[in-house]
Amino acid sequence: MLSSSQIREGFIEFFRSKDHTFVASSSVVPSDDPTLLFTNAGMNQFKDIFLGAETRSYRRAVNSQKCIRVSGKHNDLEEVGKDTYHHTFFEMLGNWSFGDYFKAEAIEWAWQLLTEVWKLDKNRLWATVFGGDSADNLPPDTEAESLWLAHSDLPKERVIRFGRKDNFWEMGETGPCGPCSEIHLDLGPARCDKQGQSRHICQVNGGCGRFIELWNLVFIQYHRNEGGALGELPAKHVDTGAGLERLTAVLQDKPGNYDTDLFKPLLDRIAALTGKSYTGRLGHPTDNAFRVIADHVRMVTFAVTDGALPGNEGRGYVLRRILRRATRYGLLLDKHEPFIHQLVPTLVEQMGEAFPELKSRGEHVAHVIQAEEESFLRTLERGVEIFEADAADLVRHQQKQLSGEKAFRLYDTFGFPLDLTQLMAKERNLTVDTAGFDRLMAAQRARARAAQKDLEYESDTLSRLLPATDDSAKYDSDSCKARLLGLVEADQYQTTGSVPAGLRVGLVLDRTCAYAEAGGQAGDKGIITCGRHTFSFDDAQRIGEAVVHFGSTSSPEIPLGAEVIVAISPERQDTRRNHTATHLLQWALQQVLGSHVHQEGSQVGPDSLRFDFTHPRALTPEQIAETEKLVRERIQAACPVTARIMPLEQARTLGAMALFSEKYGEQVRVLAIGADDPDRPDTAFSREFCGGTHVDNTGDIGGFKIVREESIATGVRRITALTGRALNDMLYQHSLQVNELTGILKTTPEQMLDRVKALLEENKKLKKQLKKGSAGDLKAAAAGLLDQAQRIGNSAIIIGKIPEAPVEAIRGQIDWLRKKAPSSAIVLAGVTEDGKVLLFAAVTDDLIAAKGLKAGDIVKQIAPLVGGGGGGRPQLAQAGGRDPEGIPNALQAAAERIRQVLGFS
Repeated sequence: MLSSSQIREGFIEFFRSKDHTFVASSSVVPSDDPTLLFTNAGMNQFKDIFLGAETRSYRRAVNSQKCIRVSGKHNDLEEVGKDTYHHTFFEMLGNWSFGDYFKAEAIEWAWQLLTEVWKLDKNRLWATVFGGDSADNLPPDTEAESLWLAHSDLPKERVIRFGRKDNFWEMGETGPCGPCSEIHLDLGPARCDKQGQSRHICQVNGGCGRFIELWNLVFIQYHRNEGGALGELPAKHVDTGAGLERLTAVLQDKPGNYDTDLFKPLLDRIAALTGKSYTGRLGHPTDNAFRVIADHVRMVTFAVTDGALPGNEGRGYVLRRILRRATRYGLLLDKHEPFIHQLVPTLVEQMGEAFPELKSRGEHVAHVIQAEEESFLRTLERGVEIFEADAADLVRHQQKQLSGEKAFRLYDTFGFPLDLTQLMAKERNLTVDTAGFDRLMAAQRARARAAQKDLEYESDTLSRLLPATDDSAKYDSDSCKARLLGLVEADQYQTTGSVPAGLRVGLVLDRTCAYAEAGGQAGDKGIITCGRHTFSFDDAQRIGEAVVHFGSTSSPEIPLGAEVIVAISPERQDTRRNHTATHLLQWALQQVLGSHVHQEGSQVGPDSLRFDFTHPRALTPEQIAETEKLVRERIQAACPVTARIMPLEQARTLGAMALFSEKYGEQVRVLAIGADDPDRPDTAFSREFCGGTHVDNTGDIGGFKIVREESIATGVRRITALTGRALNDMLYQHSLQVNELTGILKTTPEQMLDRVKALLEENKKLKKQLKKGSAGDLKAAAAGLLDQAQRIGNSAIIIGKIPEAPVEAIRGQIDWLRKKAPSSAIVLAGVTEDGKVLLFAAVTDDLIAAKGLKAGDIVKQIAPLVGGGGGGRPQLAQAGGRDPEGIPNALQAAAERIRQVLGFS
């Protein structure tokens, strides 16, 4: 039996034998396509080739692309776990032709690989072709139909025509498109999951589990314009895709994808961690949970490896939702503590050879997942509190159904899947308005689709319209001559007329020395001069292959087509200093913290530098000082800074560091610092892929100072630092502040630190005196409540309001009360200085054992009466609230519950 690794490698080697170039999978986090949250198809990295905006040195390609589908029309998230074939992460095996071979070769080779190499039963295979479309005036794809009959053993009755819905592929509303031909496999009548349903016909594209699609061959031969009309492309392309997970299940003769060696190691590890067993059943909560967790840890691991991080918007929000969904399913396996991060090493061991980036990032990924698990489990507790409050409100108003709005809030804010909310509601004899929930979910998806569509139109339309700009002068010149080709205004491109006065527009030139924003470096600022007229630009952006200079002019007399002069602002030198210092900073951090440090992003401008990097905890003052010291030493050493263009693989062999989320071409620019010989970048202490602008010598940076170190996401830290002019300005401002402080404190700069320490110590003593006063008031109040306590046999019920005091002091008084009343139930309420309610409940062990009275149950019941929620252990629990006016009702409810449980009412 072939392993999944052998199947992947076999596919790649087969097409290599057909003169295809292997192209490594691109990142699942797109770096240059704002229309995508995640890479969702093998063609994504070749999109610009299909659009005609890019050419490559090869015309045939093969790869296995990492794909994530969790949004848009491909969003099957809610189906994951319910069956054996839906996934959020999968590998797409594909072969491509860029204006080279076409339908005949694609069909012949697909048939050859499936039946001659992999030995699939020819009698179980079917093919579909495009059956034509009257709306687009397209005839049936008789060419593909004839080729199937000529190059395969398929009889005519197993080559079937289908319409546009099934057999016509389009990149978007506009752009390249064409008919496709799919290869389907008949798994046999027993695999039909709709037997007995009225009107169901078991057939290809019949919607049941008997026939599955194995491979899709797309023939890109048309282009749809903005009016919707189709035209023939000058060059015809092939784009094919076959899911590795499904192919593996077929070739390993397994009933489903989760039964293959792609998932078995993960399922075995989940079983070991949870003590549960996976049996492969559909519809069973335990087996569903196994499948969800195994799928989701793959998606999250690859996404975080490629630079995504959990967050509150965009792909970060999607990532957080997926991870929380997996954590929630862990609860169904009785895992109430973080454990998903422990699956990462298993996945790294399994797939690290095919995707080496997993090995270098595994520790970082595990840390990110663990921190998110811990955070979500805390959030889950808060969500339960919200549900309890909502449920108590329903009971209070004698209602039986939780609204769709409240169920959706639990889903959207706290990550509660609808089935969890329904389960909790059922336990309390309540129902959930699922129709209302579904309406809100559909509205959210519609908003996401609309936003996606707007982004796609704006980006693709302009990138196709704008001409290319030669910006090679950006590295060695601050001024250049150019021709003004056109301007961008409100997503429109015009090439005739003049630049309008007083309106912000973007100018497109045939060449420029301006750096367009990229790789975290800000776009240059400057002036474009035409005779005695000037256009000031404050930003330069790359759109497609063009550099667009955004700004305005006061003159209406700059004609499009004119010769102009571009001059870059002197601020550029400050940006260069900061960018080179960023490279020094990454090197220094790796020396101080370890090789696990990887760049997660940066922002370099004239005023400061910002560097984001992987590290699980805050840097100590000593680590910051050592990092600064190393950077300053390299600045003082005046190390040479050189750049060379080289093939991508050569740069990787050289050990040059790359940004995981960045997309690189076949040729890359490597920046080396400290090389003994400009032609020997291997002798440099710092080597990075970088297309930005830099100083020629580290001595030009002048100085370096870290001004902030902070956390920006789980497992990711951010350093903000200053160099050059901005650093000098900061030091001058600090000297003014020191002078002002010495005047206020009536001391000298040298004595100021001791003076501040003395003031802080004096302040500390005063606070202690104030606490003693409040502690006395609290103790008196507690003693009074003890004197007033109701007695039931040997047990005391101590309930009342207490004065404001620190939480630690209140807990101390609770301990004192329990010592004075060894059999007791205690409920205390107080109000903080800012008007928040604090509730405390305590129950002694004898009442817990004999009567089942629990402190956690008491606060859960009374907290909603003060507009809050909380919980805790049976012995001690705490809650908070927003409504102090509800305290009397809360205390009364507590007293009634305690008396009822103790058998006295």
